[in-house]
Amino acid sequence: MSQVCKAEHIAVGSEILLGQILNGHARAISLEFAAHGLNLYYHSAVGDNMERILQSLEIARSRSNVVVVTGGLGPTKDDLTKEALAAFLNRPLELSEDSLRALEAYFVARKRRMPEENRKQALCISGGEVLPNPNGTAPGQYVEADGVHYFLLPGPPLEMVPMLKNEVLPRLRTVFSNQTRIVSRVLHFCGIGESDVDEQIGELTAAKNPTVAPLASEGEMLLRITAAGNSDTEAQQYITPVEQMLREKFASFIYGVDDETLPSVVLKVLSGAGQTLAVAESCTGGLIASMLTAIPGSSAYFAGGVVAYQNEVKEKQLGVHSETLTAFGAVSEQTAREMAEGVRSRLNSTYGLSVTGIAGPSGGTPEKPVGLVYGAVAGPDGTQVFRMQFRGSREQVRIRTAKQMLWRLWRMVVVKA
Repeated sequence: MSQVCKAEHIAVGSEILLGQILNGHARAISLEFAAHGLNLYYHSAVGDNMERILQSLEIARSRSNVVVVTGGLGPTKDDLTKEALAAFLNRPLELSEDSLRALEAYFVARKRRMPEENRKQALCISGGEVLPNPNGTAPGQYVEADGVHYFLLPGPPLEMVPMLKNEVLPRLRTVFSNQTRIVSRVLHFCGIGESDVDEQIGELTAAKNPTVAPLASEGEMLLRITAAGNSDTEAQQYITPVEQMLREKFASFIYGVDDETLPSVVLKVLSGAGQTLAVAESCTGGLIASMLTAIPGSSAYFAGGVVAYQNEVKEKQLGVHSETLTAFGAVSEQTAREMAEGVRSRLNSTYGLSVTGIAGPSGGTPEKPVGLVYGAVAGPDGTQVFRMQFRGSREQVRIRTAKQMLWRLWRMVVVKA
């Protein structure tokens, strides 16, 4: 068998083809394979149909030596992945007593009777290996046949991703132990556009090792530096000088690396300084608060938030003066300032952050067009107000507003620190 990994991923599920859910598995698997220096060459999706699943497996076998199949391992009749692979390899399905006991224990722990149809999830392809699923009822499968390594994983991401990391990748690292290591470093930018960055790093994006590639992301942009080497250490040696060069050139725009996000770096800098934050949101409707509280440990710095859409709420809950609203309107520098100062005072936080704007698609005027947003940050050294004009859909305006204001808050706190 070739020692070069040539992998592909097949996502099984008619709901993917109907557009009812996103194929998030493709991204998760791509990221993990790239991080471990394993080549992933193809992605495909197929519906819950035996004939078409068999066709997909045939195509995969002709060009790949690792095939990861996600979805279709449930207890219902349209869950066909395991049955399809067994038929494709001409192997019988056998009951795994260990899997059956694990299934029964799963339902006992939840004080539920196990439906008879769940027994099919304890079937294992002859000659294969059961991959335990601690987060659900569908165990995975690993089968090697004619030099091809097949992995069957369940569809729910909270089950699939841990099994990918804990069961699939360790096996592949053993099989492809001589694989060239590929290491990536991702720099996170905000406040600058992808084209502006790309224009200034033309010589870097033309390089072969390491490669530098800009990646668009809603409300921010990413720059991925990827290097290949005989070891992680060697690959990292190629990355380090390039990262240093980029940091010198874009120091005021780079806020984080790799898995860091704007909410997480805000948490880090505020909690490190023993400071707190409160938010007052109009056009983002609680999005900023949601992003912040998605980070574990956010209670250490996030005091709370007020979603103030109507003017009456702005007045009563945040202390915005009625005269301000009458004279300047809800979407104005003055209202944003009073919202930030009001939420900071009423929630007794170190910083108060506010946003008020016109997310669209309607409601704009020539003087205040759709996408106009005012944001403010009130802190110990006073209040700063920012006028922003965004393009895009309602959701794009909301996301861009949230990220832009978290970035501005982060810069204010970091500069002060």
